[in-house]
Amino acid sequence: MAEPRVPGGEDTTLELPCGIRVDPRDVDLGMREYSCSCGDTHAVVMDLHPPSRFVPESLVDVLRETVETDDDFDEFGTPHLMGIVLEEFPEQVAVYDASEEGGVGYTLLWMTDFDSRRLHEIIVELIVELMEHAVSHADDEATMTEFEQQMLEFDVSEFVEEYRRMRDFESEHDRAV
Repeated sequence: MAEPRVPGGEDTTLELPCGIRVDPRDVDLGMREYSCSCGDTHAVVMDLHPPSRFVPESLVDVLRETVETDDDFDEFGTPHLMGIVLEEFPEQVAVYDASEEGGVGYTLLWMTDFDSRRLHEIIVELIVELMEHAVSHADDEATMTEFEQQMLEFDVSEFVEEYRRMRDFESEHDRAV
């Protein structure tokens, strides 16, 4: 049975990776996860969420200084992080472009098949890969060796656990570290 809509209006629902459709206008700006009727919890990310939601501001500054962007965004940010996730996991990320809607408070919305903690781990892993790629282009063998040693000692899950504890993700008023 067809769902009622405004005649001539566009379909404004977002199909999640699980197949459930949601109205993106119902997504609250402070929302970090969505408890879905499919039984899973999906991570919620918006373009207005700072990249420091995932990594310390000092690392965000380094990324902004070193990663050149060729798009409508002024600097490296959450849309780029989510673009990397989307590139790696295209079937597990749903994207809603709200650039034509003035009343939702965001321009881009991503909802993933992962919960917010797993998405956090994935983003950290992808940033490490990005850094590893950049270091591999360095002509300094000592720098490459030092980076590789540090990465052997780096535990993504432990980092995410500690970072999330420091950020207090239970509150919608979390702050940058």
